[in-house]
Amino acid sequence: VGVLYKYYGSKDGLFEACVDRCLSALEDTIGSALEGGDKILVRAEKLIRALQRSAKEQPQYSILYHEITAGGCRRYAPALARKIETVSARAYTAFLVQAQADGDVRADMDPGLFAFFFDSLLTMLQFSYCCGYYKERFQIYCGEDALARDDRVAAELLKFLESAFTTERSQIAHRPEGGCRDDPCAGL
Repeated sequence: VGVLYKYYGSKDGLFEACVDRCLSALEDTIGSALEGGDKILVRAEKLIRALQRSAKEQPQYSILYHEITAGGCRRYAPALARKIETVSARAYTAFLVQAQADGDVRADMDPGLFAFFFDSLLTMLQFSYCCGYYKERFQIYCGEDALARDDRVAAELLKFLESAFTTERSQIAHRPEGGCRDDPCAGL
């Protein structure tokens, strides 16, 4: 105990050091997956596969993140959310803005909101590989062997993303021209 206080000053200091280590790993994972000039789905696949690997090889990072976000660390949550989420928010928003400029994704989306939805999918995927409730949920939806089918999971998520990235509103066949009568997104 004395050594911990010597190096970290307090339990809070130790906790913050653990979070900083997790953030460094997150930045490395996102940065290496999104770098380069590949098309958006290639970079998205790199990111999905890196997150799958990371969740399996270093589950403690995702578990710590889950603990912070699930309320187990309420007093830290606001500051840590800002610190943690800024990493992915900046990276994903910049990634999507560049993809729009390159013409690789739909032009009618808000990059910040889309980055939020994209990150939410990836966060849920990470939790599904290492957090008890989400693992069980994953298996209920996708089968008992879901955790062993990384290639299939990545392929199906990429199909979902491809539609989201590339289908302009005017191209959606099942929606009447002009959208829904009471379109909940009209004001966004």
